[in-house]
Amino acid sequence: MRSQGINGAGISGFAAISGFAAISGFTTRRFTTISGSAARRFTTISGSIATVIIAYVLLLLSAVMAGTASAECRASFFNPIADVCWHCVFPVRIGGITMVGTDIDTPSDHISNPVCLCGTTLGLTASLWEPARVVETVKDPYCFNLIGVPLSNPSEGFLAGGYRQDTTAPNTFQQAHWYLFPLWAMLDLFVDMPCTETGGFDIAYMTEIDPTWNDDVLGFMLNPEALLFANPVTQLACMADSIASTVGVPISPLFWCMGSWGSAYPLTGHINNDSYVQDNAALAARMIYKMSRELLLWDTGLNECGAVMMPIWVKENYRMHIMKPARDHTCHPVGRSGLIWATMKNPPGGSSSNAPDNFDWMLFRKRVCCVGYSL
Repeated sequence: MRSQGINGAGISGFAAISGFAAISGFTTRRFTTISGSAARRFTTISGSIATVIIAYVLLLLSAVMAGTASAECRASFFNPIADVCWHCVFPVRIGGITMVGTDIDTPSDHISNPVCLCGTTLGLTASLWEPARVVETVKDPYCFNLIGVPLSNPSEGFLAGGYRQDTTAPNTFQQAHWYLFPLWAMLDLFVDMPCTETGGFDIAYMTEIDPTWNDDVLGFMLNPEALLFANPVTQLACMADSIASTVGVPISPLFWCMGSWGSAYPLTGHINNDSYVQDNAALAARMIYKMSRELLLWDTGLNECGAVMMPIWVKENYRMHIMKPARDHTCHPVGRSGLIWATMKNPPGGSSSNAPDNFDWMLFRKRVCCVGYSL
């Protein structure tokens, strides 16, 4: 794991014990050679022993404190004004014409006719990017980083995540939380527009109680098609997706790829990579795919008349913006290399009031709709 306080405490404790043994031996030798001033010398040496014992106790206390600091759940409450990347909602298109542009790489609407008829509504097609979900990837189980509230773990350290570099293949494991977060409705904005989602805030999914997230074998039983993509040929195809997502938008037909982030399979909390921040982005993207596979997330960017059930995700219809521990200035498509954006997004001591290693990602999804009049 990234935290190595326990190992450091063990070394310090061993050094303290060695020092204590050495001084004790020294005390014994001096005691056997005490002459007329024996009492004064014995008192002095006893004071030295007491000093060493106190130092050793302080070392043990520091080791305990280091161990507890590695499992800290500390974060500020979500700020809907300052934490959200507001320019990530653009571009806004109406009738196929861009009304408000952006410099963010954006796929086309794939709508051939600017005029739409949905039920009794006749109008023009419109599209924008809606902040609708938050994905949380946390090292500390039951840490709800978005609202800064931890729940007690039934067993300390149970299901904890982290990052291991001391192996031949660096690997990351994190827990994840899925929030329903219809920001427009929560802020009471555009409530009369059919392109916005109604509803309220909710914690809809926790992987701590999902055994398929914590065990790759169980995850394979739920998604057996992963076996089809566990070969060099299909993984080599991900090179094209990596290039596409880094310079533009990802290639959605390569649904088993996540660009530079690795493979979308298995749909579990384990991933092998050499970048902790990028690994967390990949796990957040896996949660998007996982929710799509379990039919808990429907695609709003395919049909102007309503959301479409898509067990195979269309990844170009999603953008991700890191809010915690350190906020990014913009959002990125699934698979964009962390070399471009991940620097200093997880400072060792955290950022502001946010502890390190616990991440929050705002999910912007593409939404197309029909804006017009009812006949």
